Amino acid sequence: MSGRLLKKVLKEHEESKQQNHHDEEEEEEEEEEDVGGRSSSINPFDLLNDGDEAPDSEKETEIDDEEKDKVQPPSKNKSKKKKKKKSKESRSNVVVKPDTTLDETLEAFSLGANSKQEEKAQETTKPVLEIDPKYLNLENELRRMYGSKVVRSLESSSSQGGAGGGSSRHQGRGGRRGGVHHITKTVLITPMENWARWDRSFSMEFLETKDGYNYFRYIHSSSYEQAQRAFQAAQNLHDLNGVASVLINNPYHIDSLITMADYFKFSGDHQMAADAIGKCLYGLERAWHPMFTPFNGNCRLKFTHDTNKPFFTTLFAHMRNMDRRGCHRSALEVCKLLLALDTDNPVGALFCVDYFALRAEEYAWLEQFSEEYHSENSLWLLPNFSYSLAIARVYLEKMDSSSSSDSSKSSSLDLMMQALKLHPTVLKKLVDKVPLKDQAWAKMLKHYYFRSDQSKNPSLDHLVNIYVERNYLIWRLPDVQKLLKSAAELLIKALDDKESDAEDFLSVKEEAFPAKHNEYSHLSIHDFSDSVPTLPPDNLQNFVADPRMGGGDQVAAGGGQQAPPPVRDVANRNPLAVFLESMLPWVNLGEGDDDDDADHQPDNNG
Repeated sequence: MSGRLLKKVLKEHEESKQQNHHDEEEEEEEEEEDVGGRSSSINPFDLLNDGDEAPDSEKETEIDDEEKDKVQPPSKNKSKKKKKKKSKESRSNVVVKPDTTLDETLEAFSLGANSKQEEKAQETTKPVLEIDPKYLNLENELRRMYGSKVVRSLESSSSQGGAGGGSSRHQGRGGRRGGVHHITKTVLITPMENWARWDRSFSMEFLETKDGYNYFRYIHSSSYEQAQRAFQAAQNLHDLNGVASVLINNPYHIDSLITMADYFKFSGDHQMAADAIGKCLYGLERAWHPMFTPFNGNCRLKFTHDTNKPFFTTLFAHMRNMDRRGCHRSALEVCKLLLALDTDNPVGALFCVDYFALRAEEYAWLEQFSEEYHSENSLWLLPNFSYSLAIARVYLEKMDSSSSSDSSKSSSLDLMMQALKLHPTVLKKLVDKVPLKDQAWAKMLKHYYFRSDQSKNPSLDHLVNIYVERNYLIWRLPDVQKLLKSAAELLIKALDDKESDAEDFLSVKEEAFPAKHNEYSHLSIHDFSDSVPTLPPDNLQNFVADPRMGGGDQVAAGGGQQAPPPVRDVANRNPLAVFLESMLPWVNLGEGDDDDDADHQPDNNG
């Protein structure tokens, strides 16, 4: 390797010498041209007048000044050539002098390689929970996957079509007529132009610095607390109209926006649900303290403070929306942010970070995270990490042969056998959920070690259910199924030969998960599911007190304006869709008057 580099440098040195020689020849030619031009401009008969030196010398100085002005352009060319030579020299990291020996040259190259290795080492030693803001933007990942043109066309079609597309643009123009306000750009979300002005109804305060971490919490203003009391009153009555009325005067009331997002989700309008969550994130980020820098991993926002809980709920919902749209790399960054803000894992981000890492193909990061993340128990004891680390090792072995040759790391087959020893109940649940229909799986499940799908440990069974519900899609890959099948067959053979240490693993599992009560009962399995929740129309109608409430259209868009919503046309539409829309409090279907519909139709079309 060093020999090739040496030849390359010597060749560049030869070329530089030739270039210098060529430049010197050009300079000599230019000097000869200058002398020839100067001599041709002088009258040869003036040389006979030896006594008239004073006036002639003045003429000569004038002629020299003129000649200098004429010769100025070639000097510019020479300066350009010198700049080019300097730039060529600056591009090469190692400069070899003509009288340097071979050993000195090789030593220079080794020093350069060592410096590059040190730079790479510094890059790899970044904190495992350091967040890259460029991956937090959902639109950036969509552009990387599908291209900018496709994303722009989808955005334009979604704004032009759909039930709320025309009205949202109409509201945006109406807001600009009433008064233009600047929408500040944020990192977590890309705000829309028709969103309401940030009302500063809540903010963030600095609490303390402890063990090198800065602790913060959100605080509410008096107006926000008044809106919170109105929201709680409407929530106790199951009155969605009361919740919507809170948003009319307080467009960034977080609990009301989360409630509306849940309603949109259950009614099947996932785009409106994502917009409501986006408004929550916009308001929460605008309220950040100047010292709050969560992307560096040195800030804490404890879930134990009631005012901080909506931020975790909103981030978790935003992460699920990203997963639904296939943006797993962005969802991974949001999951890392949840873990960095509170290491107690209040919303269960630790039980889905492995899924997003596998879907985003961040296999090396997943291994690094399992080694560096500080937890009460080792992460490989958790069901999701014990299986996901084996899957990650499969793809690392395919990508890089050095990983398989590293004797300090176990192979993917050993890791999968270890996972089956720790959590054998996962196999039966995966066979039913994926599903795995091969007869070989049915034969394996007849073995006494894999026969049951319950471990009589409520905490562990709950984590296994969360893992299967969250990660079952990964087990549809042929490579992963092949690894699981091979590991299960080897484990069954070892158990029959009484050569397995499965009992030791079971004792370790009992120590890590005491079988007293379910420590993770606050985590709903539904929150880790890919299924789309819906409610029957009867339940939706009971959820809404008055389906024809006025002023709700602006609430849905976050505009905070009290103008009546535009009347929507119901002609030639699906009756079921019209029925579901009629129960939304911000939809006005009118009284069936054609004239009113005609008046509002141009506004909806823009």
